[in-house]
Amino acid sequence: MRHLINPMDLSTEEVNNILALAKKIMANPEKYAHVCEGKKLATLFYEPSTRTRLSFEAAMLNLGGKTLGFHSADSSSASKGESVADTIRIINCYADIVAMRHPKEGAPLVASKYSRIPVINAGDGGHMHPTQTLTDLLTMSELNGRLENLTIGFCGDLKFGRTVHSLINAMVRYPGVKFVLISPEELKIPAYLREETLDAKGIPYKEVSNLEAVMPELDVLYMTRVQKERFFNEEDYIRLKDTFILDKKKLENAKQDMYILHPLPRVNEIAVEVDDDPRAAYFRQAQFGVYARMALIITLLGLADKEV
Repeated sequence: MRHLINPMDLSTEEVNNILALAKKIMANPEKYAHVCEGKKLATLFYEPSTRTRLSFEAAMLNLGGKTLGFHSADSSSASKGESVADTIRIINCYADIVAMRHPKEGAPLVASKYSRIPVINAGDGGHMHPTQTLTDLLTMSELNGRLENLTIGFCGDLKFGRTVHSLINAMVRYPGVKFVLISPEELKIPAYLREETLDAKGIPYKEVSNLEAVMPELDVLYMTRVQKERFFNEEDYIRLKDTFILDKKKLENAKQDMYILHPLPRVNEIAVEVDDDPRAAYFRQAQFGVYARMALIITLLGLADKEV
């Protein structure tokens, strides 16, 4: 039995196998429509979510399985004081696999230690979001045609952005990758990520505060929102929330084959006028997320060889 708590729980070979399976599903979804018949996915979402929760549910339904769960802590026994450990023990009685989102870093890891079924981290605070990482890798692999030799610009909230932290950890394993980290001083990537991942592995990167100046260098621009729910001080949030807004003018010097990604939801960091640009890939990215999660569910349930 395997859990997925951190992107590094999967070897590069395992990640590549999941991406290859996702591409097979994309090419022939009917072939996988009954793989998870008789299986149930529990979605334990202690934090609000649209894309991640619904894409997990869509993934399981597309595989012929069923779903159950809750969409907020208020609608679970957590509101009565039940611990994560006790909740996961109970869910083990009802489901075959779990997707869990929690505002506290490390909560899915705790759940995995008490679980007899696979636990998938669907986002824990500002820490990690490994299934978004699989989504991002699948998106870049499909649209850019490769995961090697890419210059990726991360723009916005790099301090609290768990999708950024997860993707950096995953991408450093591919050769020729460079990072451009675009943020205000207050929202730079955490020191541990800089020191333990980038510096320790000798990964080329630079930290800047001007998006337009580095735009011509980028193969991928990964936009993020400034997350109000991660701030302790609303004044800081208001001051920083509109630091970077991507519009058509800022894209004038971008490569024609650069793609714009965003884990969503967006607030106003990408102007609506950008949606019609052929390089805007964030809605396609959300669709790729269903296929990535289908492939992951099949893999963790040990059903990769079962096709109907």
